[in-house]
Amino acid sequence: MPPPFDQGRLDALMDESSVDVVIATTRFALDHLLGGYRYFFFANMDAIGVSRYLPALVYPKGAADDAFYIGCGNEEWGTAVFPLWVPDVQHRSWSSVDTAHAIAEGLRKRHLDRATVAVEKAFLPADAWDVLRAELPEASFVDAHRILEGVRAVKSARELDLIRAASAGIIDSMEATFAAARPGDTKAEIVERFRGEQTSRGMVFDYCLVSCGAEFNRAPSDRVWRDGEALSLDSGGMYRGYIGDLARMGVAGEPTPLMVDLLAEVEAVQQAARTRVAAGLPGGEIFGAAEDVLAGCAHAEEMFFVAHGMGLITHEAPRLTGSGPVPYPGDHADVALEAGMVLSLETTLAHPEVGIVKLEDTLIVTDEGWEAPGDSARGWNRPRTGGTR
Repeated sequence: MPPPFDQGRLDALMDESSVDVVIATTRFALDHLLGGYRYFFFANMDAIGVSRYLPALVYPKGAADDAFYIGCGNEEWGTAVFPLWVPDVQHRSWSSVDTAHAIAEGLRKRHLDRATVAVEKAFLPADAWDVLRAELPEASFVDAHRILEGVRAVKSARELDLIRAASAGIIDSMEATFAAARPGDTKAEIVERFRGEQTSRGMVFDYCLVSCGAEFNRAPSDRVWRDGEALSLDSGGMYRGYIGDLARMGVAGEPTPLMVDLLAEVEAVQQAARTRVAAGLPGGEIFGAAEDVLAGCAHAEEMFFVAHGMGLITHEAPRLTGSGPVPYPGDHADVALEAGMVLSLETTLAHPEVGIVKLEDTLIVTDEGWEAPGDSARGWNRPRTGGTR
């Protein structure tokens, strides 16, 4: 089987960083490089015995035939039903130290013990790191983060289908939650209903930022949603590992004229941002288009816009700004967007009388512009019938 990722793109990224070998050990990096494989046995927890499950894909630049995979001692249960493209699959590790020893052995066997090796430093256990440095004293170790996020920045057709499904699942779950929620429900109860709606659609619930009324706290709590108040749901849920990250608004009863105006301002910014989403356009132009409209809004001082890449994790490449809520450099602000990239656009308005008013959308970059999966329920969603709990 050929590798399911863009091998040329990965090799080019490794060249740019002067890297000979990249070692992927995180679930999201392995998911992309292995074409959707995750060992079911450790789907929810990676601790086992006295250590942890630490799978590893070792890829030498330009040499897929020399790649090897280190899995758990019983992982043939997983690869028997999901065969891997990797020519050398070893089910031998029962600890992070076992995995590190196997990596070092494999690199020595391939005469790469003096290579420049990229590892996922933020996610590599300290004991595995100690073994690699001790067993490969002449190797140079660098961080693999930018290489691995760069190769998955452009999604495959399979990945885009999963993102579409995740987005649709989130919106369907939100619409069902808004319809079933009642004044008198607590924020925690609303979130639990939302969790159930996602789960019933085959998704994995991750979180829900929830606010109601004139408060800005977005944690689930025993705070009650009252008649006439706004309700904001901003959720991350996953479908087969891929994230659906959208936000929509509800109201218990009829929205006030002020609520209507606030959501219209948020919508205007969201739509303006879309005008600069297309393959070939610099990603940073999205902010200029959004901020031009935001500046003319009556409540501009209470509004905030951000755009970021997403896919297997939130805030992955392309990284379009260095001044967003999650701090990182805006390395791709002046770089052209590519078809197959996935973006999240979000505008938040925090009003002292109404509370949080927010829309967040997922956009897939295309050659002609964009596709917005899960693009419904953009207005004021209300309970299906009146009355309180």
